[in-house]
Amino acid sequence: MTSATTPDPRAGRHCHNVVNPFHSTHYFSPDLGDELAKLGVEDRSAGYFAIRSAAMGAVGPGTVTATFYNFSHALVARHVPAVWDTVTPEAALAARLRAADRTLRRLLGEETLASPEMAEAAKLALRAAEAGGRSARPLFAAHADLPVPDAPHLAYWHAATLLREHRGDSHLIALLDAELDGLEALVTHNAGGRGMSYLGIMRTRGWSAEEWSAAQERLRGRGLLDADGELTEAGIRLRKELEDTTDRLDRAPYAHLGAEGVARLTALGGAFTQAAMAAGAFPAELFGR
Repeated sequence: MTSATTPDPRAGRHCHNVVNPFHSTHYFSPDLGDELAKLGVEDRSAGYFAIRSAAMGAVGPGTVTATFYNFSHALVARHVPAVWDTVTPEAALAARLRAADRTLRRLLGEETLASPEMAEAAKLALRAAEAGGRSARPLFAAHADLPVPDAPHLAYWHAATLLREHRGDSHLIALLDAELDGLEALVTHNAGGRGMSYLGIMRTRGWSAEEWSAAQERLRGRGLLDADGELTEAGIRLRKELEDTTDRLDRAPYAHLGAEGVARLTALGGAFTQAAMAAGAFPAELFGR
């Protein structure tokens, strides 16, 4: 592929950043809780572990902790494998798709979902996902085995899921190479002013304040965090290297799509994400410092 058609690695990251929220809308939606409650799953964490791991089958807590990476194993083990006594992986996947459908219809409206732009976004995102590598990417590989939904907005949501998990699996490879465990990754991400807020992390990831403080001390010992909990120059450099490595490991889908296709998907995905955010898709208190 020539340089004229190969996108800059940062273009792939930017594309992911606007496509990923389209996938993530259902995580914060009351529709997901409603669909899971109909199946007997009332706990939010149990539901999350079930729907996101269901593509891998009725896996145990070790697999969920390994593939999700930044959740406390104690929290995971509290709900897995017990959740599979209530709901099968197949039922969890079906509930998730119903919730995504309801959520997107509520946030974006029927006209947007039936638009030519939505169908175009689905086609582009699916084309990108075709080039995703399965090796050492368990969540991507498992979701790549699922059928593509017929409705354009759900096909786009499915493709967004694939692209999200491909980059996520790639990022875990980078984190392991940097010798950051799941909690240390959260602490450094939060210290850089990105990702979930401290409140959001503590509410959803299962860590204690003591474990957070211990992770901060380990990072100070490596010279990555200062006394005030801010990233040092070395910490800032490490976070940049992590994102650059992730860009490199995640480049195949966007190289396959080409620069023009990436730019078009970014424009379409950005518009859909902005509309969803304007409709209140995400709780503001969960993000930022």
